[in-house]
Amino acid sequence: MKHSEIDNLPGGVLAIKKAAGMTSHDVVNKIRRLYNTKRVGHAGTLDPMATGVLVVLVGRAAKACEYISSDKKTYKATLRLGLTTDTEDVTGEVLTKSDDIPSAEQVEAVCREFVGELKQIPPMYSALKVNGQKLYDLARQGVTVERDARDITVFSLYCEATESKTDYILTVTCSGGTYIRTLCADIGARLGCGGVMATLERTEACGMSIDECHTLDEIEKMPEDDRQKLLLPTERLFAELDSAKLPAFFEKLFRDGCPIYQKKIKTDFKIGQRVRVCSENGHFFALGEIVEREEGSAIRSVKIFEL
Repeated sequence: MKHSEIDNLPGGVLAIKKAAGMTSHDVVNKIRRLYNTKRVGHAGTLDPMATGVLVVLVGRAAKACEYISSDKKTYKATLRLGLTTDTEDVTGEVLTKSDDIPSAEQVEAVCREFVGELKQIPPMYSALKVNGQKLYDLARQGVTVERDARDITVFSLYCEATESKTDYILTVTCSGGTYIRTLCADIGARLGCGGVMATLERTEACGMSIDECHTLDEIEKMPEDDRQKLLLPTERLFAELDSAKLPAFFEKLFRDGCPIYQKKIKTDFKIGQRVRVCSENGHFFALGEIVEREEGSAIRSVKIFEL
């Protein structure tokens, strides 16, 4: 099948279990080859040392990334106390060491302080850009720049002691854009002994759990037909949204770019709310948003995923 023919296929969503040592871009490149299409993206970068859920978007689904409704993610990380590094994880250059390790009760108490709405300063070793340059490129040159603190939310943080007095297992559910290694470093700083991230596994992202994931090795060994069957519908990315079903007449108008007044289809969603737009039979084909018009509220098209 030619590239152009493949690119015209609807595509879908792949839940990949990323292995350590690969970048997220490495995974995307491999999926491009396996699915014979350039139209591949991902929803949320994982550092090379991290493992776990990487949601990959294939074909038309690749354009869904900026519209994903749920940015809540869950991680399992190892916090190692008594150490600081320039990268805030164990791969970096050691800056300080301390043998003054707090008790488990103290660690657990401080971890509870990191639940809720927080401000977090992104690490220098990150892909964020300042004046067009990625921070990690500047960091490798020994340059440090001021970074503005960003709003994040830690919905839950569970701390579990291990046999090592320096190591704790953290299970964190947080908003997108949260750096777990910075969270570890901030907890260590609050305890006064320093801390780094020793391991990281993402266990859930975009509503998909690690139990749903396939490794690249598994996918590579599959026949092409079986690979296609692994693609989940794009709708999975918007599972948390309410749905609006359009009768055939209104569906055609919507596809032609016309907003659909809610009173015409007997819905009552709030202004600004985003909804899954479906055919009369419940088949998802677009993302919509509720807007105020002269004659009342209406659903306007945000993105059509199936032509």
